[in-house]
Amino acid sequence: MRALTEPELDRAEARLLRVVDGAMADVAGRAGAWLVCGPGCTRCCHTLFPITPLDARRLQRGLAETRRDDPHRARGIEARARDAAKTLTDGLPVGSDGRRLVQDEARLDAFFQRHDGLACPVLNPATGRCDLYAWRPIACRTYGPPLRFADERTEACDLCFDGAPPEAVEGCRIDPDPDGLEQALLLRMGIEEDATWDTLIALALIADPASDGR
Repeated sequence: MRALTEPELDRAEARLLRVVDGAMADVAGRAGAWLVCGPGCTRCCHTLFPITPLDARRLQRGLAETRRDDPHRARGIEARARDAAKTLTDGLPVGSDGRRLVQDEARLDAFFQRHDGLACPVLNPATGRCDLYAWRPIACRTYGPPLRFADERTEACDLCFDGAPPEAVEGCRIDPDPDGLEQALLLRMGIEEDATWDTLIALALIADPASDGR
């Protein structure tokens, strides 16, 4: 299968984000006040999770644009990413390249539990907002409501749907990517299905060649 060119990848990713963001806007309309996600609600920003190479690429592009448009904000992101990366060296389950996560669910789960509560480096501690919001990972875009995928169901954030009847919660369950656009894109990027979860936000940001420790 021919690899996508950068412009082709950009267009395909834009389509993916339109689908995912559209699905989330739809469920937000259905859920109304039961979905409490918003500026200042940072529970999910203190949960460590893996991201895909597509997420990492998007974050790096966002950081590059922020360096150009708001250097002060970019320096804050980079400093927090370096600090987080230092903390994450404790038991970091990566391969020989020092960056890619090993595909070992038990080791990853233990590592994530050890560092649970660590703030995402993209979270601005002064504002409670994401400093790379437009470029955030798919997991960040879909957090809050109950989700369904081909072989998996996840429950809603426990801050959401407080007091809602079970049928109302279930009525807000969605598949944010029903056509599997993200997985298809990863395959076109040469990422095998069993190596989808590749890195962490902090590691992706310091892996950006322009993040040279300034």
